[in-house]
Amino acid sequence: MSFVLFDIGGTKTRIAVSEDLKTFTAHKSFKTPKKFEDGIALMAETAKELAKGPIRAVCGGVRGVLDSEKNGIVYDSVLTSWIDESITEALKKKLKAEVYLENDAALAGLGEVHFGAGQGLDIVAYHTVSTGVGGAKIEYGKIDDNRIGFEPGKQILDIDKTILGEGIEPTLENLVSGSALEARMGVKPYEIGQEDAIWDQLALYLAHGLRNTILYWSPDAVILGGSMILGNPRIMLDDILRHTNEVLGEGTECPLIVDARLGDESGLYGAMAKLAQNI
Repeated sequence: MSFVLFDIGGTKTRIAVSEDLKTFTAHKSFKTPKKFEDGIALMAETAKELAKGPIRAVCGGVRGVLDSEKNGIVYDSVLTSWIDESITEALKKKLKAEVYLENDAALAGLGEVHFGAGQGLDIVAYHTVSTGVGGAKIEYGKIDDNRIGFEPGKQILDIDKTILGEGIEPTLENLVSGSALEARMGVKPYEIGQEDAIWDQLALYLAHGLRNTILYWSPDAVILGGSMILGNPRIMLDDILRHTNEVLGEGTECPLIVDARLGDESGLYGAMAKLAQNI
């Protein structure tokens, strides 16, 4: 029997199948449908095609804020028609298998701990910087207990609003995300040359956010993923390390800060780890 893994993003949805929860071989991606019903139908169709037989269990991540039962999302700025719909029940009905749902950034972090840059570490802070900013705390191989999920991108940094002005909420996400950069500069992030000073400025803003993460969560390591970190051009790791050490000061040792290793597939690896813990 097969295990189905999924990752529902604002742009793309990825589906994969694993036989042993250690590797996955069959996988496909497609543009995420705007309508919930269309998305579920395409996910189920793709899962059945890849599994080619009975499905034992299903697990995956979705962007946005999950409801308390982790059946669907209650808020998201992109997948608006998916809000208040039960992803788990809809997939369970079509695939005849138990379905587990988690926030996509949390699963990506879990994947990095079990299969990527965080292997062997006890306490890991994972941050993804792409269209938005997300993340999670992974403790002893599991997503740490939480009440409303993890939202590191929503932390307030520009308190006096001298950087972004009065009309924009002064969050880490609105300082360093790809969508925020595009709004400020008027071009896509990948159109800005690596030599532009904006990339070092973004590293400084991100360092202030990581300072909070390090002081609040006290991790062994911080793993950074997402297109703004792993893309080309990108926020350079050396600049992030330099600025983070500076803002932490002499009294606090900076933990290991590294790039994520699993790229766009981190959430699928996290789904495998989650299933291995749940079944």
